[in-house]
Formats: sequence, structure tokens, C-alpha cells
Amino acid sequence: MKISETRIPAVKIIEPQVFEDDRGYFFEAYRKSELKKAGIDVDFVQDNVSKSYKNTVRGLHYQIQNPQDKLVQCLKGSILDVAVDLRQDSPSFGNYVAFKLSDVSKRMLFIPKGFAHGFSVLSDEAIVAYKCSDYYNAEGERGVRWDDPLIRVHWDVSRPILSEKDRTLPLFSSLKEEDLF
Repeated sequence: MKISETRIPAVKIIEPQVFEDDRGYFFEAYRKSELKKAGIDVDFVQDNVSKSYKNTVRGLHYQIQNPQDKLVQCLKGSILDVAVDLRQDSPSFGNYVAFKLSDVSKRMLFIPKGFAHGFSVLSDEAIVAYKCSDYYNAEGERGVRWDDPLIRVHWDVSRPILSEKDRTLPLFSSLKEEDLF
């Protein structure tokens, strides 16, 4: 497993070693000891899976209560996975990183607490799985608008498909201090 820092060092790219032959492939998608060596010492308690269609944008979501570290992978298709830094004391506060994840590359993204997370679907459909370090808490859920003019994520989709909830999330500039980390 190769674990690399990104432009925002707390967010990490994880590339498993893939063994392929005539039957298909095999790889370890998660090995706690390898992540721990790279400074990711997290106990994951919940796994989530979503299926989405081309041009879907999900996010940007986070939990202020019961914040979650996430380990994200794309099991089918391809996505652009996005993490926005909401840690007020961070030099990268308000900045984002984005990486293509796919069933071909098999790479994953580790997103620590203190970040909003979202993704767009680049393929006809995508199945995304992610591990979470805490349980979902609807009362603590927050978000930032996908098309925020200060963050300016380029989602790489032509006509975004959004939930009503994601369309009406607040702008980054209107977040209160208690809604940040």
C-alpha cells in the first residue's frame, strides 16, 4: 500500500498494491496497521455505499457533532472526490483538494475530521463506498453549497444533478463559527 500526502497534508491518497491475472484482480482495500504507520490511526465504525448516475454531485457534507474521518473508494465507475478544509486554524482553511477515484485506479482518499466532503460522477454510473470513524448524526449534519463562489470547485460535470438539500446548503461565507472546526 502506498500512502501519499496531498496539497493539504491531512488528506491522503492511498494506492493499494493490485495483483492481476487471467482470473481478475485482488487487493487489500484496508489494512489498519499500514494506515497507522502513515499517521492514520482511526477506528472505523460505519460503512456507507451509494450508487449515483453521471453528472450527479453529492455534497459538500460534514458533521459538526460526531465528526467523521472518511476513507473513500469508488467500486464501480469514476468520480471526482472533493475535500474542503473547514478547520479555522489551518493554513489551508477554505481550500479544497480533488482527486479522480475509479474502479480502474483503485486508489482511495482519506479525509480527516474537519473537512466537508463531496463527489461528482464522471462515468455513466458510480458505486462509492466509504468508511466512517463515527456514526451518522442527522442533528449534527452540516454542509456547504456545491457551487460556492469562494471555494470554486470545478466538478467536471456538464449539467449537475443535485438533491434539493444540496441545492439549498449555505454558502461558505455565511457559515457561523460554531459550524466550523
